[in-house]
Amino acid sequence: MSASKGVWLFAVLLLIAAIGGQGETVPCKVKDAEQGKLCVCTADYCDYLENPTLTDDTEFALISSSKQGLRFATSSGHFETEIKYTVQDYEEPGKETKNETIFSRMLDQAMASAFTLESRESTITRYVTLKVNRSRTHQTIAGFGGSYTGAVSYLVDNFKQPELADHLFKSFYAKEGLGFNLMRISIGGCDFDLSAWAYAEEEGNTDLDGMDELDERDVLRVSHIKRLVEVSGVKNLRIKGAAWSAPPWMKTNNKWTGFGRLQKQYYQTWADYHLKWVKLMEDNGLPIWAISTGNEPLNGIVFMYFVRFMSMGWTPQAQAIWLNDHLGPTIRNSEFKDIILFGNDDQRYSFPHWFKMMNYTRPNSVDYLDGLSVHWYWDEIFGSSLIDETTEYAPDKLLIVSESCIGDKPWQKAGPILGSWERAEKYTRAFLQNLQHGFHGWIDWNIILDEEGGPNYVDNTVDAPVIANTTTNEEFYKQPMFYAMGHFSKLVPEGSIRVDAVPSNVNLDSVAFLRPDKKIAAVLFNSGRADLDITVVDTERGQFTVNVPAKSIHTLLYS
Repeated sequence: MSASKGVWLFAVLLLIAAIGGQGETVPCKVKDAEQGKLCVCTADYCDYLENPTLTDDTEFALISSSKQGLRFATSSGHFETEIKYTVQDYEEPGKETKNETIFSRMLDQAMASAFTLESRESTITRYVTLKVNRSRTHQTIAGFGGSYTGAVSYLVDNFKQPELADHLFKSFYAKEGLGFNLMRISIGGCDFDLSAWAYAEEEGNTDLDGMDELDERDVLRVSHIKRLVEVSGVKNLRIKGAAWSAPPWMKTNNKWTGFGRLQKQYYQTWADYHLKWVKLMEDNGLPIWAISTGNEPLNGIVFMYFVRFMSMGWTPQAQAIWLNDHLGPTIRNSEFKDIILFGNDDQRYSFPHWFKMMNYTRPNSVDYLDGLSVHWYWDEIFGSSLIDETTEYAPDKLLIVSESCIGDKPWQKAGPILGSWERAEKYTRAFLQNLQHGFHGWIDWNIILDEEGGPNYVDNTVDAPVIANTTTNEEFYKQPMFYAMGHFSKLVPEGSIRVDAVPSNVNLDSVAFLRPDKKIAAVLFNSGRADLDITVVDTERGQFTVNVPAKSIHTLLYS
């Protein structure tokens, strides 16, 4: 059989499988945007990918996305064959006709993403060998997730059809979506709200009266998250809470922002506030997995001239006293004694000095912390050696990225760039680096924002993996960043263990995991401008070679 006939046969088989055997697999509805391609979701259409299944121990599956336009295209092959497999890059389909159907679009994508023996015409092909050694193990993965802020609540509440919200929830948290299992929410308000707010705002309310009832803003958010759990089927959703600021009357400057710290007389009140919030969420059907010692504590100490949104300053010395003498004992002596406590929740440049100063002030205060959380915003400037030093100083701590987005820097567009593959590559590099340096999980920032990168009550706008069309409130757009995150989260479930994955040269960046079902999932990133021949060598399974297109990300699955 000729290679071209093989393409057609594979396309037909893929189409049949999509119609009859994989009811949850729906291809991307492509839309051209200013910097690349988006996938459009409406109330009655949204792309999903059923997780691949392997028929025998020699088979592998590959999920592929590319700058040119592949979005979770699927392929398969076998170890220990003489064949060099080729992932065909996206090709623009012919102009739409009045007779176009969903199935014709599926066939177009099948043709564009077909996995064939036919080589692409390319002036340059580079080569790399990736050695996967499942016997050399590292950290265990806690999971991946996004954040449900007041901005997200507002946008979802304005969708014209509830089915559109269901698609958003499933896209992130269902197995046929990204398979997220982590979520971050604010304790009270944050900058991505319509205004600053907290519980117990009445001055002098040291008994925290009223914290047995949800604020109306949390009534909406809690109802949304419950619906998310229901429609996505996510198992064991792990929610992490963090406070941006105490009510102004507890602070030294009596303001939401600026140079303001917690007054010492309210240290125990603020600890009680956290405990009451955890119980409030529990009583309303949202068990809390973890809380942190507060969002970005340096904002109210060093960066108060630049940060205009609600924040509260801490020095590591003051936070050590509050944690050691108040928050730690309050939580550990409560019914929620097993809740995870995270420290820092700030930028990489504060690691590991922050924790050393805490222990200097209150010896062993860091022992109250189960985990350390970091925000990724300055990772390109401050190297991963700071993380390595931290894990050496405080080993056996759960290490997660707890906030990430793009558009926060003065030299970046402070808002969405629709279709930006370059921003997807930034995410991919950051995920790879942090996972290679021992991180156990990653929680992104807002799961959806509007076209301006908000709403945000101080116009601190940024980009997001999904952008709502607020002109119609009838559709949203999945950015390339959405798929970049999915290449890590979708096939790397909680409990997966990182194993050695060592490329022979810089043409490939990769990370691999041994999943709880004993299958291997590996992320392969070709950031170069040329096609790349990747020879995957597994210490138990053997080897195969696949040619992948330039500027592409892939997730490999095999037994």
